[in-house]
Amino acid sequence: MNMLNTFKKLICAAMLIVFAGFLSCTSEPKVTITEDERTYTLSNGIIAVMVSKESGDLVSLRYLANDSIEMLGTFLTPEGLPDLERDPPGANPNGLNRGMTDHQYGFWSHDAMGPRDTRPAVATITIDPAKNGGKRAEVSVKGISEGRRMGTGPGARQDGQFAADIDIRYTLERGLSGVYTYCIFEKKASYPLTSLGEARFCAKLADFFDWMSISDRNNFHFPKDLRQGDKYIYTEVQSENTVFGWSSTTENVGLFFINASMEYISGGPTKVEFLGHRDTNPVAAPCVLNYWRSSHYGGAEVNVAEGEEWTKIVGPFLIYVNSGMEPKALFEDAKERKFVEAANWPYYWVNDASFPLAKDRATVTGKIVLNDPITPSEFVNLNVGLTPPAYISARPAEQPEVIVSWQKDAKFYQFWTKGNADGTFSIPNVRPGKYTLHAFTDGVLGELMKTDIVVEKGKPLDIGTLEWTPVRKGRQVWEIGIPNRNASEFYMGDQYNDPTISLKYAELFPEDIVFTVGESNFSRDWFFIHVPRNIDPDVTISPFGIRSAVTQATPYTILFDMPSEPKGKATLRFAICGTGIPRVDVGINGVEAGSLYRLPTDGTIARHGSSGIWYEHDFEFDAELMAQGKNSIVLTVPEGGVTAGMKYDYIRLEIEE
Repeated sequence: MNMLNTFKKLICAAMLIVFAGFLSCTSEPKVTITEDERTYTLSNGIIAVMVSKESGDLVSLRYLANDSIEMLGTFLTPEGLPDLERDPPGANPNGLNRGMTDHQYGFWSHDAMGPRDTRPAVATITIDPAKNGGKRAEVSVKGISEGRRMGTGPGARQDGQFAADIDIRYTLERGLSGVYTYCIFEKKASYPLTSLGEARFCAKLADFFDWMSISDRNNFHFPKDLRQGDKYIYTEVQSENTVFGWSSTTENVGLFFINASMEYISGGPTKVEFLGHRDTNPVAAPCVLNYWRSSHYGGAEVNVAEGEEWTKIVGPFLIYVNSGMEPKALFEDAKERKFVEAANWPYYWVNDASFPLAKDRATVTGKIVLNDPITPSEFVNLNVGLTPPAYISARPAEQPEVIVSWQKDAKFYQFWTKGNADGTFSIPNVRPGKYTLHAFTDGVLGELMKTDIVVEKGKPLDIGTLEWTPVRKGRQVWEIGIPNRNASEFYMGDQYNDPTISLKYAELFPEDIVFTVGESNFSRDWFFIHVPRNIDPDVTISPFGIRSAVTQATPYTILFDMPSEPKGKATLRFAICGTGIPRVDVGINGVEAGSLYRLPTDGTIARHGSSGIWYEHDFEFDAELMAQGKNSIVLTVPEGGVTAGMKYDYIRLEIEE
């Protein structure tokens, strides 16, 4: 039924495209470009956008169809135009973090300017509306690196950050209530080893925007004086929320970002990220952000070696504006627009050698068959993706070797889809290249992986039937939770974005957790985060943290019966979806059996995320530590910061006899 509804929406979207095309040829104003020494202005009678030739910033977006209202937060002249002398694009008075603290308008964190007072950007008209009957216009602002660092995003140094050419483009078409933007990164072989920091497009909006809609859960009135906690309480899973933005209860307008594809976004279908919040500076500007690489919740990376050539196109995505409805209706309208954009992907008008058009891409199909004696044969929430093969990160020789897999990759492209209950799947619009196929589903521990998938230019690929035999390390004794890459099934798992949630464990479980297999219910008796117990009566809550002077170690006790005396090797199999502390001690029937240690940290608990980097960790021990009859396993998080700890996805005990 879901696929049928989607098909109907795509048919409707196609009809809208045809109808819109008919209108654009008959009644809509033509697209025009005007320019002066410092800016381009693109207009189609519905919106007018002004682009800085110096930086590639979007310095103005006026909604002509709604009294020519300025949608972006900026300093204006008495005539209502951006005051570029007062607020020059890319200005950096304090030398640090200009993208975070004092940047106005809409901007790519890695702009085309580079350090100030150096080589100027090259501004050109790449699609001239005078040559296509006013159908479409596009401008490009390109910064040439030649080895110098570019970009001024979070954490950037005064002399820039990333040694790559940066080409920022804006595209406006006839009859469209929005503008596309995309960025082409090109690192040449002659450029040095370079590493990209946080990277996104951010729009700071006019102060009349007071309703944030970044998901169905975070869709609410958000005036500038509202303070519910730090900005991390508003993060969401990117792949599930491809339309997000703000609207106004006073002006009845909305501005939303729409990603027609997620191929250029890092971290795959489980990546949690900012989509919108209010800026933390005194202006409290409404922000909407399209992150394609970040350090949040385990982060991702783009490291490019000296001598390596690398190119990536981020986008195009649509900055969509609408009006005339209340905020929730504006959000729904933007979500409907997503179907039109998805039907048009990949956009035929993108003219760059590194962007394959539809005829040069391929659809990859196949079927996965689950071979496991315990789990059901039908799939629930099956995710199937083609990702770059795992690779060694480009780092200085003195640093340890790091393997980058799909959860941590922002350097290349990924293509994911939802499979069907019977295991069939279809992944459209895949770029030519060599991939690894990954699949995971609710209720099954681990993931399927098949290497050496080669997608050829313009050739559909049927992989055929893939048999997935999940790894088992012996007879299953018991399990706690559901393997689904988050902790949503555990007690209060839906309250992860509460900044005070770590303190509530001590109130809810004064005697700590004792979980009896076969009697206890993990949705009621297992708290979703395993954190040190706060015993500080003077604990304080502040943005981005909880200050507690005194905590205690927290034991989670698991009680279970064994029908006979076990022998052989036992394995506690952990699936972990968030880590804030590098150790969990394991006790078996009163014996200290060892620890889980050297675990990756991702700040998921401290930053109120639904999940971070997911991974498996096996803890092996001699089964003779257990006995016939009653047994106990105690998992203990040591004392420490009250937001340190562990977020389990799933735990299972197996014995290989």
